[in-house]
Amino acid sequence: MLPTPVTRRLFGLACLLILLFAVNGCDQQPGKGDPAKETALDHAAKHLDPVYICPMHAHIVQNNPGSCPVCGMDLEQRKPPAAKPDTTVQLSPDVVQKLGVRTARVEEGKLWKFIKTVGYVTYNERRTSVVTTRTYGWIENLGVRTVGREVKKGQLLLELYSPDFLETQKEFIAAQKKDQSGTLKKYGARQESVPSRDYLRYLEISESMANEIARTGKPKHRIPIYAPQHGVIIRHEVKKHQFVEPDYPLFVIADLTSVWVEADVYEHQLDWIKPGLPTEIEVQALPGRRFQGQLTYIYPELDPKTRTLKVRLLVNNPDLKLKPNMFAQVRILGGPKEKALKIPREALIVTGERESVIRVLGNGKFKPVDVVTGMRSRGEVEIIKGLKKGDRIVVSGQFLIDSEANLQASFRRFGSNQGK
Repeated sequence: MLPTPVTRRLFGLACLLILLFAVNGCDQQPGKGDPAKETALDHAAKHLDPVYICPMHAHIVQNNPGSCPVCGMDLEQRKPPAAKPDTTVQLSPDVVQKLGVRTARVEEGKLWKFIKTVGYVTYNERRTSVVTTRTYGWIENLGVRTVGREVKKGQLLLELYSPDFLETQKEFIAAQKKDQSGTLKKYGARQESVPSRDYLRYLEISESMANEIARTGKPKHRIPIYAPQHGVIIRHEVKKHQFVEPDYPLFVIADLTSVWVEADVYEHQLDWIKPGLPTEIEVQALPGRRFQGQLTYIYPELDPKTRTLKVRLLVNNPDLKLKPNMFAQVRILGGPKEKALKIPREALIVTGERESVIRVLGNGKFKPVDVVTGMRSRGEVEIIKGLKKGDRIVVSGQFLIDSEANLQASFRRFGSNQGK
């Protein structure tokens, strides 16, 4: 049966009486402030059922006071959340002009991925050679005596007198004189598979020297050791007449026509870092000059103290201006990011706890808004959360407005606490 007009009017009157009784009941509660001055959230918080929890076991929750069944401690009442104070600031046009407030709109556009960091120039280990010897002996005819000397590939570094080398040559010469029938071998029919010849190869004796020994039948008294590459002597570990063991490091030669630069990248910047990205290097010793490089390697482990990851850059150094251990300013270029929501860098307010901007509401009203930022590039900041395209924000004078908003919010909280 459909309700009649009289029935509907009686039902509405009953609802109104129930509402008035609820409001009057709230007003009569002792210790409460004026209900006309409290917000809807404050009013609703007063009527929430109390909840009691254990301070040691958060999963113990009851609607009534009592003791924790686990540890026996008295349950504590959980207070309802306090209403968030309004942080809107109202300024007159005269004050806005005196503060020099400038605004800008949140735009959507292109941002260039760009990391600026620091690093140090090091040797290119792929162009570094360690000169050793395969046998024991004494150093003679030392051709390079100091660190820092530039050498060319194939340049004689030293000669090594080795009894082991002399004995091997004698065996090799004896094997070249006769074949199985006792006939002397000719120059073009030498035996190359004898053990002594293989041992000469192990000693890194060149083919030309081995052929000369076989042809003349006269042993060489010293093993010549040549530079395996072009570069600079960065370690010099021997002296004349010094006795050395096999595999002893005699020299370390580094080619400085290309160097490595090791730089640190912060953890939050690792999203788009990958090998192959172009880089730019600047050093204080050469102001205004930029060296082009490439990111070639990303180390697998972060530094637990600095929370940074080390990356390696390969930089050409044809005129040898970059020296190892130089301090370098590094820029890693990652290409453009399309359709990024961005604001001017000067509009961002950064504190130890949050990042925020001042949003323009219109009619002289301003409100601080917390935001989540992304990458920073050339005076612009990406906004991931908190703003939308077209919002107007303050780019000059925002710190004074933010301070005023925080001050007003503190006064409101102080006033609400005083009334309780």
